[in-house]
Amino acid sequence: MSQAVILMGVSGCGKSTIGTRLSRRLGWAFIEGDEIHPAENVRKMAGGTPLDDQDRLPWLKRINALLLEKQAEGASAIVSCSALKRTYREILAQGVEDLTFVYLMGDYETIFARMQSRDPHYMKADMLRSQFDALEPPDAAEALEISIDQPVEDIVGDIIRGIQRDGD
Repeated sequence: MSQAVILMGVSGCGKSTIGTRLSRRLGWAFIEGDEIHPAENVRKMAGGTPLDDQDRLPWLKRINALLLEKQAEGASAIVSCSALKRTYREILAQGVEDLTFVYLMGDYETIFARMQSRDPHYMKADMLRSQFDALEPPDAAEALEISIDQPVEDIVGDIIRGIQRDGD
């Protein structure tokens, strides 16, 4: 049976890095959510304008469709997606079986420092506040909560143990 994991959290929390490593460890497909954004969304963010719910809706529906495609193929997948609001997570989860949200948690200062030192990205560090403002953190019943204040391999290990427990 296929499984799906959505790595969620604000920009700069490590979704792409963790997704790549998790994909290698599990042998599952990794879908980089940032690469699925419509061109208009990328232009807005690159110009310093935060996305609103209307901007995000087509993106969220596309990610959901990709997860459903993987499920139909019997393939497991990992997706990086901010999934900031509960309503976004509901859209992402529609019809997807055996889905685990993994909330990569970190404080503003830590993530801001990371964003300032990372390779160029259309989501600039000065827009991080808008993501924290929009964030509706999931509770432990809704998502596996993982602190980003540890080495990447420890985070990956915690996720693997968490999704194995969920599958029991």
